[in-house]
Amino acid sequence: MRNIFLIVSYDGTNFCGWQKQDNQRTVQGEIEKVLEIVHKTKIELYGSGRTDSGVHAIAQAANFFSNIDSIPVKNYPLALNSHLPKDIRIMDAYIVDNSFHARFSATRRTYRYFLHCGSTPFAHQMKYVWSIHRNPDILRLNRMSSVLHGEIDCAIFAASGDESKSTFRFIEHAIFFIENDKLVFEICANAFLWKMVRSIVGSLIYYEKQGMDKDDFAKIVASKNRSFAGPTAPPNGLFLWSVGFDGTRRDLETQKNYRSETGSTSTSM
Repeated sequence: MRNIFLIVSYDGTNFCGWQKQDNQRTVQGEIEKVLEIVHKTKIELYGSGRTDSGVHAIAQAANFFSNIDSIPVKNYPLALNSHLPKDIRIMDAYIVDNSFHARFSATRRTYRYFLHCGSTPFAHQMKYVWSIHRNPDILRLNRMSSVLHGEIDCAIFAASGDESKSTFRFIEHAIFFIENDKLVFEICANAFLWKMVRSIVGSLIYYEKQGMDKDDFAKIVASKNRSFAGPTAPPNGLFLWSVGFDGTRRDLETQKNYRSETGSTSTSM
């Protein structure tokens, strides 16, 4: 039995998110259909995290267990892509230790959110950016973003219906920068609440427009009051950019529970 690690890219426009759901088109569901074709039995795919409807991924991480030893791991991308719809691509595949789990072994996730500012974007860009018809102050945005560092209670950014046991998250960095003709927001954390990144982006853009700055935003975050959050940014500008597995996993209680259930002692690739 081999544990196969996949790097998955997808255009989330026509998906109801990553996680499989009855009677809905999802990324996990589509890949599991193809894995069943290849293996001639049902295969469960584990992702590093859920992305919502309309959200994209450059490098989602996933793994599954295969009882086929005859397929070289380097052939999995071609084998799976030949059956998958064109809005999902398997970018690479590796064999990992049996204790590896794409969700529980991950130490950090990085998202990027793309904004088109000022002018009208081209039609083909509309599915991948949030178009705002002004040029925000990037220095002010980054002063406010600097508040989002370290262990923070992110309750203000938790969408209604979020089922997380804790609203605390450890944020490594959050920054705006210009890339080509786009304003990009990048945030890296151990994990995220439901719609958290979109809520952060919408709030920062909203409060920048109101003329607020770092101290104002710090007070808003500290309030933990969801009603103080700005409008949630649309999903189409958001990309799961990368998933890291090195370093220390910060939510140790979850990791300990996973290890006791599986009997695993290592989570490294």
